[in-house]
Amino acid sequence: MDNQAEKATKKLFIKTYGCQMNVYDSERMAETLGAQGYVTTDNADEADMVLLNTCHIREKAAEKVYSDLGRLKPLKDANPNLKIGVAGCVAQAEGEEIMRRMPLVDLVVGPQSYHNLPAMEARVRSGRRAVDTEFEEDKFAHLKARPRAQRGPTAFLTVQEGCDKFCAFCVVPYTRGSEVSRPADKIMAEAQGLVEAGVREITLLGQNVNAWHGQGAEGLGDLVRRLARIDGLERIRYTTSHPNDMADDLIAAHAEEDKLMPYLHLPVQSGSDRILKAMNRKHTAEQYLRLIERIRAARPDILLSSDFIVGFPGETDQDFEETLALCAEVDYGAAFSFKYSARPGTPAAEKPELPPEVLDERLQRLQAQITRQQNAALARMVGRTIPVLFEKKGRLAGQLIGKSGYLHAVYAEVPETELGKIRMVEIMQTSTNSLAGKLVA
Repeated sequence: MDNQAEKATKKLFIKTYGCQMNVYDSERMAETLGAQGYVTTDNADEADMVLLNTCHIREKAAEKVYSDLGRLKPLKDANPNLKIGVAGCVAQAEGEEIMRRMPLVDLVVGPQSYHNLPAMEARVRSGRRAVDTEFEEDKFAHLKARPRAQRGPTAFLTVQEGCDKFCAFCVVPYTRGSEVSRPADKIMAEAQGLVEAGVREITLLGQNVNAWHGQGAEGLGDLVRRLARIDGLERIRYTTSHPNDMADDLIAAHAEEDKLMPYLHLPVQSGSDRILKAMNRKHTAEQYLRLIERIRAARPDILLSSDFIVGFPGETDQDFEETLALCAEVDYGAAFSFKYSARPGTPAAEKPELPPEVLDERLQRLQAQITRQQNAALARMVGRTIPVLFEKKGRLAGQLIGKSGYLHAVYAEVPETELGKIRMVEIMQTSTNSLAGKLVA
């Protein structure tokens, strides 16, 4: 009995960097360690274990992690029994180097290996350090069913992991491995459990999610249709997609499945064929534009978003102008744009980079255009009455925040009893990156 009480007192703090898949992975790591008696805490000062679940996409990602580890040293000094771990894509990329540079780190676990955390935790509790950055054939086969604790109204669900595209700028194939798709029955079971726990909206995740080809369904479009049959699941989304894997059946699902939300994140990265070829994107700007036409023909009101990299090695003024032109032609309702920064080990890292001032100027111009398009998309929502799924309390008393089908944040004065429910809201005005409305009786 005393051992059980001691076991239940262990506290776990996880800091999550980066993408939605890392959010999902952090949840699964917490659940895996929960079986070892850990409960999560929001306060690192009281933790028995601190995990940094890292991302390798942003510039100088590894150095930022080393900096954060340095800030944990006072906690380790104050509590020598504190165990510190690094997980995620920086862990995968750096591996033993983290152990060499940071003696305070007890364990390093890659994104394909976190099902091994219980054994690693036992090892570090015995006074030894642990590293596991092996690529498993299917880590999900080793993970236990998720606990059925009550959840909020939205959830992520990883269905595919890894990428075989090998874009010249990207580390994902090296940190997440080759493409692996989970079987449809496992996804359906997890989705059913999430709905029974209170979830109303599920976002399907994958580094290349529309390349999903798991057993039991004929592509992502078929999987979406199967998920749409789950009673109580009201909304389905998916991210992130590659243009070359946007199959006809998935496009048709946007027209035919009401539960599939009218929002699609479809990264293009550049509007220049020359740069797209250098990036190894394997499509042209014209092919991308024709794909957008097909998607909009299926779902005319769909809101499109994208990713752009400015200043890729060799990008000329003309190449950049072609990116601005494509951005304007598609008329994205949102987009993420970044200055190119080299990732060690990628083909593009070997090429000479453009001057920083050129990257700065191009990014400012692109972001100004994206902001104009985003504001116009928000303005078009004013006066419309739309369904909103309310997810959490707002900053003001009596206010709730939810999401529209188009992924817009929506604020309204709504009773707290409406949390987790979809209600009709008339949009009254816009603000930065959000909409304000009133509940329709």
